[in-house]
Amino acid sequence: MTARSSLTIVLAAGEGMRMRSNLPKVLHPVAHQSLLAHVLAATPKGTGTSLAVVIGPDHQVVADEAKRIRPDALTFVQAERLGTAHAVLAAREAIARGADDLLIAFGDTPLISAETFARLRAALAKGAAIAALGFRAADPTGYGRFIVQGDRLVAIREQADASAEELKIDLCNAGVMAIDGRRALAILDKIGNANSKGEYYLTDAVGVVREQGWEAVVIETSEDEVRGINTKAQLAEAESVMQARLRKAAMEAGVTLIAPETVYLSADTVFGNDVTIEPFVVIGPGVSIADGTVIHSFSHIVQTTLGKNVSIGPYARLRPGTSLGDGARIGNFVETKAATLEAGVKVNHLSYIGDATVGANSNIGAGTITCNYDGFKKHKTIIGQGAFVGTNSSLVAPVKIGNGAYIGSGSVITRDVPDDAMALERNQQTIREGGAARYREMKTGGKKLEK
Repeated sequence: MTARSSLTIVLAAGEGMRMRSNLPKVLHPVAHQSLLAHVLAATPKGTGTSLAVVIGPDHQVVADEAKRIRPDALTFVQAERLGTAHAVLAAREAIARGADDLLIAFGDTPLISAETFARLRAALAKGAAIAALGFRAADPTGYGRFIVQGDRLVAIREQADASAEELKIDLCNAGVMAIDGRRALAILDKIGNANSKGEYYLTDAVGVVREQGWEAVVIETSEDEVRGINTKAQLAEAESVMQARLRKAAMEAGVTLIAPETVYLSADTVFGNDVTIEPFVVIGPGVSIADGTVIHSFSHIVQTTLGKNVSIGPYARLRPGTSLGDGARIGNFVETKAATLEAGVKVNHLSYIGDATVGANSNIGAGTITCNYDGFKKHKTIIGQGAFVGTNSSLVAPVKIGNGAYIGSGSVITRDVPDDAMALERNQQTIREGGAARYREMKTGGKKLEK
């Protein structure tokens, strides 16, 4: 298969009026990635492959999304909507360059797999002029039916044109098709528009192939895989199927999902070994979770990197830019954003850590807030290694807390605290050099700290 070149044309020009949205249909998300992104991820890639995306007028955002996912993608505009074959020929320039295999896919079928494209290509390699993708529909109403003789495809009959017997057929047209690239333009150019809508239908390619005495075959797949998205209800159905896939893949890779049906994953989530996720966890895009980490219930995580043996939640929110080192602990009702917490850091209760770096083995007490926003700009808080920040403290950025420093409960810190210093006064900045070390020494000796 690798010796054969391929061109994949993804049709993404539809307006999606039934979505009732200003967002182009193919940009609606499933598992935090656009419908188009899922399709492009499944298409052939690498040496000898090329990709073209057909978009509608004024849909530069779709072209931008295609380029973001596949920088090698070519884009073509279908200025008029005159049918699927007309849409394919919008990419005539790419087809004319020549490829062994021409694959035609749709930007609103996010569940299609790379394996299915490979099966279609394998049929072409065996000599078929067309390999059409079909499925057995639970309810075939509205779908085009595959008319077959033995293992050969004779015609694709639209429901309106089907006889009573043909309407009983449950083998339906998924729309996805592979055409011998050497014969593609000859086939496509013979498709006419002698129908009630005056449009050029890709399904008519089967008739053209039959007239030429060439072979057309059917490749079957599941109905779920070729779900097209035309409404928000169908979008939700596709999301459900995708989540089931992602959960199954995660568990097969060794992730423990205690209540899988309650966990929401993103298509790009990366798991290490022996990860445990409790019920009602939401994992958004850009999350990587290393070995042995536990995410407790009702936590929400987006664009975050978690080290080994980390504990999160319950009821934690990790926002974009969060990075946690090995053994770090984030407890209940803690929120982080653009924060790096090094190995062994503990933030166990009711705290906000934003635009901050927290050194290894530091302890952040309950109710601590990094005050990162002054009403105009964001500022950074730097907390050194082994620091201790007492409960109900406010760290007013920009500010630096030194290594081993101790911040007494209820403090408002507005200027830097040196290494191994102690800040004790409530609502004032009284710093005692070396105070943290003396405090620990006295505590170890059983003495009370003088007020």
